[in-house]
Amino acid sequence: MTQPRTVICMKWGTLYSAAYVNVLYTAVRAHMTGDFRFVCLTDDAEGLLPQIDHFPIPEMGLSEFNWKKGGWPKLSVFKEELYDITGRCLFLDLDSVITGPLDDLFTHPGDVVVIDTSANWNALGGDAAPMAGTGVFTFTIGQFPEIFDRFMADHDANVAKYRIEQIYLQGELPEGTMAFWPPEWVLSFKYHLRRPALLGLVQRPKLPLPDTRVVAFHGEPRPIDLVRPGIWGIGPNWGRGRVPWAVDYWVANGGNPESD
Repeated sequence: MTQPRTVICMKWGTLYSAAYVNVLYTAVRAHMTGDFRFVCLTDDAEGLLPQIDHFPIPEMGLSEFNWKKGGWPKLSVFKEELYDITGRCLFLDLDSVITGPLDDLFTHPGDVVVIDTSANWNALGGDAAPMAGTGVFTFTIGQFPEIFDRFMADHDANVAKYRIEQIYLQGELPEGTMAFWPPEWVLSFKYHLRRPALLGLVQRPKLPLPDTRVVAFHGEPRPIDLVRPGIWGIGPNWGRGRVPWAVDYWVANGGNPESD
């Protein structure tokens, strides 16, 4: 029997609109074969496409600050039971841009497979000690419930010790259970595609590599910034104007650069 596959994202607060979820779903659908389920854990499901299942983000007792900073709500996907979701799951941050096939991400070896963000992703395949990044990761529902349970037992102490949830995850998973994506599969827009400081005002960002599956936008700029006119980013790492491949992606997946 084929194990069910689920893609999960989270949306809370007002930073990301429903358009982000809808564009992500449409892009995932275009880059996967066969059946899968798309689930958004959210505090506001208004505007989501009907093909997207949605549930509330599980309550974790976080302070308002820790709810917004550090990615801690992501740990709720490690609960022993997460609604009616079963099987292998791919978690995607909302500011992910899908550029290649995703089927292999579900079957890549490793119990929990994450991004290696060591050395700021500057050297693809470099020899720095791996550092977990959870913008794109796979896991199996209910396999490591202790990840959630330990955090909930004393979340204030864990937040103080680990600072962000991806460091907690790497520190608390059993040895040998975490694996990392091939470095070209998940690229950082900031570190791999954005031009060096000030050059972005006169040169367009690079294109994703042919083998890239996901481009991760962490912090600023965000994907929507690249599909609108004007200056984007934070100085001195500014960029200027619409980026054609980003505009094509957004429009092809149902987004509207003028209103999203």
